[in-house]
Amino acid sequence: MSHDPNLLISERQLEQTALVQLDELPALRVRNRHAEALIALQGAQVLEYSPRGQRGLIWLSETAEFRRGAPVRGGIPVCWPWFGDAARNPEPVRALAGAGAPAHGLARGRDWTLRNIVETEAQTEITLACPGFDTPPWRADLELTIGIGPSLRLCLRTRNDGDAPLHFTQALHTYFAIGDIRDIAVSGLEQATYVDTLDQWREQRQQGELRIEGEVDRIYLDTPAQLAIHDTRWQRTLELHARHSRSAVVWNPWIEKSRRLSQFKADAWQRMLCIETANVLDDAVLLAPGEQQQLELDIRSLPADV
Repeated sequence: MSHDPNLLISERQLEQTALVQLDELPALRVRNRHAEALIALQGAQVLEYSPRGQRGLIWLSETAEFRRGAPVRGGIPVCWPWFGDAARNPEPVRALAGAGAPAHGLARGRDWTLRNIVETEAQTEITLACPGFDTPPWRADLELTIGIGPSLRLCLRTRNDGDAPLHFTQALHTYFAIGDIRDIAVSGLEQATYVDTLDQWREQRQQGELRIEGEVDRIYLDTPAQLAIHDTRWQRTLELHARHSRSAVVWNPWIEKSRRLSQFKADAWQRMLCIETANVLDDAVLLAPGEQQQLELDIRSLPADV
């Protein structure tokens, strides 16, 4: 199958999917009876997802830049084969990453190739593959399947194609669109242990629902399969269903840090919240040769009283 997205789309005469250009980045625009979505081929990054007749669920910066080789602020970046600063990862991951490793891994800066598109009445399913992981230490087949329907479904699959065990951490770094950060609550994390990276990486315990009242950067451990963002301003609940993940990262830069971030308006902290479905810290993945792992996330919007 051709890896040229122009050829693949024209050959299949697809009705729901089109190739578009965002400044320097090619992207796929999906429109079907259930939803609309926009996916950059660089990093296989979902930039937009909006169910029909509803507000978008995914936040994309108003000042986002679409430049080759540069991260795009917002959407759902794919962090792999390490999350955040490689030096903060488990020792086997640090050893494989080496010195000078870029933040959030290698996959988000690469041009992914189109493996398949399946269009049905139920959804549009797009599978993208990340090339270039065919030499040690990262010999792996990495693909992301994105299902655009009544909900947004993502499945990040890693297969170890090498002869040695493969250690990695990963995250679907989701920026959620919200009415106002001061009017939301996150349920599902009650009594969970978290590492507060803003307090010398100390472990603490969540008391009650999570409400954001300042800068937050926490790694929650042993998380349940379902979390929810309750948005009073927009009268909706965003449900997150994860599989094969026991950790989650919650991040909002608040006021001061927002002024220092690239591609980020000074007041944008009010309109976004990151909850990153992850395998990090003790939840890191170890794959024997030939084994594979899938990190899955399903996101849907419900009325606030559901």
